[in-house]
Amino acid sequence: MKKRIIALILALIMVPGLAACGSKDSGAADDGEKILHVAESFAYPSLDAHKEYYGWYTSIYGITEALFKMGDDSSVQPCLAEKAEVSDDNLTWTVTLKDGISFSNGNAVTAENVIANLKRCGEVNVRFAQFADYEYKAVSDKEFTITTDEIYPTLVNDLASPEMAIMDLDATEDIDNAPIATGPFVIKSFVPEGTVEVSRNDNYWGGDVKLDGAVFYYMQDDESKLMAMQNGEIDCYTSVTAAAKEIFDASPDKYTVTDIPATRLQFYMLNQNHLSDELRRAINLTVDCDAIASYLNGTVTAAVGPFGTSTAYGKVTKPAVDTAAAKAAIEEAGYTLGSDGIYEKDGQDLNLNICYYPARSLDSLALLIQEQLKAIGVGSYLTSQEDADATYILSGDYDIALYCMIADKNGDPYYFIDTVLRPGGYWASAGFESDKANELIAKLQVETDSAERARLANEIVQLAIDDNAIGCVGLFNNITVSTKNVSGIYENCPFDFYRIDADTDM
Repeated sequence: MKKRIIALILALIMVPGLAACGSKDSGAADDGEKILHVAESFAYPSLDAHKEYYGWYTSIYGITEALFKMGDDSSVQPCLAEKAEVSDDNLTWTVTLKDGISFSNGNAVTAENVIANLKRCGEVNVRFAQFADYEYKAVSDKEFTITTDEIYPTLVNDLASPEMAIMDLDATEDIDNAPIATGPFVIKSFVPEGTVEVSRNDNYWGGDVKLDGAVFYYMQDDESKLMAMQNGEIDCYTSVTAAAKEIFDASPDKYTVTDIPATRLQFYMLNQNHLSDELRRAINLTVDCDAIASYLNGTVTAAVGPFGTSTAYGKVTKPAVDTAAAKAAIEEAGYTLGSDGIYEKDGQDLNLNICYYPARSLDSLALLIQEQLKAIGVGSYLTSQEDADATYILSGDYDIALYCMIADKNGDPYYFIDTVLRPGGYWASAGFESDKANELIAKLQVETDSAERARLANEIVQLAIDDNAIGCVGLFNNITVSTKNVSGIYENCPFDFYRIDADTDM
């Protein structure tokens, strides 16, 4: 009990403003306003939606919107745009905006505004660099064209990315701290990498907004979120752990727990610049994904590849766990088992650096993998970093890099393949290189037939699995908890970049 009290005190210290909220049952402030209090596992230094992945959180905060959005069924749906149509040669797209779209300051959203945003996103975000070079033409205030230099079958999918948010670039004076956008909420206060407060956008083009506002606390620690929820300091959060889910499930009169299959992948990359073919094979023959899923108690489903097996592009295979074969592979690499039970070579123990960041249950995953490897004679040590992208992913200073990402972020396999398996991709720091895979990736980039896209994706991923470049551990179930009075927090959506909108209520 003493440990729990200390942990709660620490949580309150770590989250500015949380202690001042006071205990509450409904989330309503003293003056009767409906203010939703949310815990989030990540916080960023800027609200510039076009940069890095900051747009995911400006979308979560209800500040920004894109031309399209992802539906609960992974389909691309209209948002600011009414439709997009492609020409017969598949090179020119005509996008039509909805009527009456406006920014929170009342300014109308025009085709010229949108074009400026798409160009800027391409200029400041390497993952969307192609948008800086496309040819744009405003046909009217509500219609424009995008002409690409090659076939771009997933253009509309990418226009649904939250990074492609539409902001009033001319009127915004401080885009890092107070962007003016189209969402149902506007920034009230912003602490970089800390607490974010939003209030209702009274000029929201989409109609009445039910909440008066929301407060988002940066709480990376799972225990802190659990206790904050139990103590009435927050109204909801996602990525609920197995232990917390059991606690909330035991009080159905107080909490609503939603558990759906999602697209967030727990996986690891094996550094080919450090590890031989034999060692990578041994690791993948040892990591028991079913045992890990069982330990995590329903929060993840054991994965074969990066995509759900029910998708057309999730049809890959991998070898079953075989620790005897794993040991044989290690010995094939010239290692012998030492008296301490750890393999050694040239007088040095086999001691791998497992890097992770303490979120998305990666801390538990790191310990479980370490334990499984030790059982076959592989030593390891754990390195924890708050920001994986800025540390071990960027530097490549790891043997095993644990990561968690939405592998299927827009109903198509290209995103994961492009960012993880393509040389030069955003997370491609492990040294995977395959002429065959590169050839197939180039074909996938321009293929318009969905069945052929699935076939190409399966072949590419299978090449990576066969090369022991990656290990896909589990696909997270999207587990959300809220107090009974909260509704409309995208609890049935498999994507992590939506949380509140005009219909969110309490």
